[in-house]
Amino acid sequence: MDDQHAAASLLQAQTGQLLSDFLLGESPGGEPRRRERGGGRGRRPDFRIPKAQVLDGGERLQIIDTLIAVIGGVYCHLPQKRAAYALDPVQALQLLRAQVVALSEGEFHLALTSIISGLRDAHTRYSGPAAKQGAVAALPFLVEQYGPYDAPTFVVSKVSAPELIKDARFKSGVILESWNSIPFARAVDLHADRETGGRPDARRARALESLTFRALECGPPPDEMAVDIAYRAPPRGTLRETRIPWRVVQPERAQINHQPGSRASRYIAADPAAEAVRRTKKLMFSGNVWEADRSGTAIAHDEKRVKWIRTRFQDALAARIVKNSSSGDLGYLRIWSFDVEDDDAFIAEVMRLLDILPDNGLILDLRGNPGGLIWAAERLLQLFTPNTIKPARFSLLASPMTRAMASSPFNRMEFEAWLPSLEAAIATGEPYSQPLPLTDPAWCNDIGQKYGGPVVCVVDPNTYSAGDLFAAGFVDNEIGPVVCVGEATGAGGANVWTHFDLREALRGTSFELSVLPPDVGYTLAIRRALRCGAADGLPIEDLGVPGIAYEMTLDDLLQENRDLIAFCAGLLSGIPRTVMKVQIDERTVSITTRGLDELETYMNGRPFEAVRRISDGAHQLPRPDAEIIEFVGRRNGEICQRRRLGLNAG
Repeated sequence: MDDQHAAASLLQAQTGQLLSDFLLGESPGGEPRRRERGGGRGRRPDFRIPKAQVLDGGERLQIIDTLIAVIGGVYCHLPQKRAAYALDPVQALQLLRAQVVALSEGEFHLALTSIISGLRDAHTRYSGPAAKQGAVAALPFLVEQYGPYDAPTFVVSKVSAPELIKDARFKSGVILESWNSIPFARAVDLHADRETGGRPDARRARALESLTFRALECGPPPDEMAVDIAYRAPPRGTLRETRIPWRVVQPERAQINHQPGSRASRYIAADPAAEAVRRTKKLMFSGNVWEADRSGTAIAHDEKRVKWIRTRFQDALAARIVKNSSSGDLGYLRIWSFDVEDDDAFIAEVMRLLDILPDNGLILDLRGNPGGLIWAAERLLQLFTPNTIKPARFSLLASPMTRAMASSPFNRMEFEAWLPSLEAAIATGEPYSQPLPLTDPAWCNDIGQKYGGPVVCVVDPNTYSAGDLFAAGFVDNEIGPVVCVGEATGAGGANVWTHFDLREALRGTSFELSVLPPDVGYTLAIRRALRCGAADGLPIEDLGVPGIAYEMTLDDLLQENRDLIAFCAGLLSGIPRTVMKVQIDERTVSITTRGLDELETYMNGRPFEAVRRISDGAHQLPRPDAEIIEFVGRRNGEICQRRRLGLNAG
């Protein structure tokens, strides 16, 4: 009976409310619509959010004046966006201010949203009043593409509860031919013109995602209440048509996510719209995992006979062992998001999963990762390499507002390091401050290498923000190859703040911001990310991180990424493999190596003995009286393995 109740509850969450009812604001106390019957017994919960208040003229001017101030004074990409897109958002807002009285409520919010979205920056968003906060308009299926970029095939890869689609023939694997009588490829490209992204492939990737999932807090609702779709079964089945209504659902947040106003909220690099869509996909297509996230229960889910390892960070992580005929068993770690509150616990969980996965090779899959906590992304890199990790650096726009913010005694922890270069910019004319890391380099190397096998990272244009930072760090610190489905990652290169964070940081300065009308807000890119290593100084924004190109296949979409995994396995097999395993006993320390010719030993950070020439096999030394022991293995002079262990942790 409990299972039946849970299934009915999940179906209610997936059903949500028809978009037509949501927008028209029909009373939840009225009779249920007849077309909504059959989705489960009993009365449905009310998913409708109350109508938002209408802004008066003064409140509209207050919103515009705030955006003029923060975009002109703090928005870190302003010079780059002006150059790349030949636009001036500050002037556009000034023009809107002059016309604000003549606009209707809807026209005002649409005009404001259009100016902000014209920056093509998913970090920088305007969210209108409360009616749409937390809501996502959804169609109960997922569309993906395979084949070459200039001639893609669009396929339904997943379908949600069958109760939500009345056409039984519309199922996973069907090929989409048209969308509201527009050829499907053309419909995607038309929608891409509205999307953020500095490259055409990034805009298409986001358009393909938002064609069926739209975060209403960050953008307008769909133009239509339902979509008419023409489709056929592969390879050349009969052309059929179906009509599917838009629904509005509430995906909620996982228990592990950071909370607004916390210190961690100022170290975020994420796309809030993409995060809401990611959670909605989990609700629609992995409902049991979504339910477990809400309750904080870890489950080992089994999809299509694929066994995933149980993890309490199941909203952010998924791990399994994959079989490969040529390379043997490989590890596969999907990092869905870095949106976690506790980076220490997150990294500890990744370490636990790495201990379970084979050490023959590891595939890190960050496709669709919308970002999250910068510390979590950059600190994670150290687990996969013996190299010393250098994190990305961030700079502020040099302006009177940022100088005032950095000079405030309340912001010393946040901006003190940037203040000298901001003040020097008055005389030098530099547009930006000195770039400095947000993640302390010592934190990025406080654990060291934990996985000794070869590693490959997979990304796509929906890998964004902190996902971009991880991919950039993976390349710039020479950890391994990056495979890219598309030209590059999504190109979100900034630390993003909410209106709440920025207002608090400017409190007590001459640029103090007034409180916005209830439930109106924005997010803003405040610190610009720059790469290190061979790409030192290059911005991530609008460029992204390119890699080895890969085109998805139909088997990838319908058979758990089968061809992609085989492609990555081929890359892993070509990377020279070395091994180092350390076993600590009461009296001895044993080191087993393979493929290494030199071994260095350090005690408490100091050399313990001369460099040893070694061959494959086990090596033993007495357990020393030290807190930390570290082994460094070399091959032909190059550091290939490094292990740092605490001896007196207990």
